[in-house]
Amino acid sequence: MFTASHSAVLLDRQPLWLEAVEIVLGRIDVGVAGKATAPAEALALIGQHRPDIFVTGIEMDEGEISGIDCISRAKELVPSLRPVVLSAHTEPEFIDRALEAGAVAYVIKSAHPDDLASAIRQAFHHSVYLAGARTAAPTTWSAPAESREVADLTRREKEILQLVAEGHSNAKLAKMLWVTEQTVKFHLSNVYRKLDVSNRTEAARWAQVNGLLSANGANPERPHLAAG
Repeated sequence: MFTASHSAVLLDRQPLWLEAVEIVLGRIDVGVAGKATAPAEALALIGQHRPDIFVTGIEMDEGEISGIDCISRAKELVPSLRPVVLSAHTEPEFIDRALEAGAVAYVIKSAHPDDLASAIRQAFHHSVYLAGARTAAPTTWSAPAESREVADLTRREKEILQLVAEGHSNAKLAKMLWVTEQTVKFHLSNVYRKLDVSNRTEAARWAQVNGLLSANGANPERPHLAAG
């Protein structure tokens, strides 16, 4: 029996992913109570072990319910459960459906393992986390000497914070970044929490004071990441 601080049940139709995720969780003191390749098996494990975290893929074998539908059923079994989706899908509709089903994090499978670890950590702080694929290209829009708060922000959160500081509305942000307004709002909620501010006005002022904008208020080389 594991002795970690928190426990998790893992679901993915590919056993290799289950092994990889278990390794990542082990590094952050989250023990794996059970692993499953089918939703019914995962639900049985959740009912038995009542874990803190449920990490699931979306695509399941033919005839099985999806990972998103499994989230809803899992939350009925354990209302305090914190589901985390690990998926290859970057389309906004998948992200929205996962969040609506009760997921507290959505991580793209091409993301770095550290992104999954960050998602799990933040899941215990009742925030919403979306991690996209990392790019090899260096970013140019961070202050030379980052504060702790800036370092804590993900690339997407920094990008959205800068756009907010430039005066763009949530609707405009959604169109610029090819995501839904709901996704923008979830990112902003994370930004507010990490910066300890209450609204977009305070967040914009924080960005200006901490040098996240260029001298003319524009961000000339903003990288555009995959959705989430």
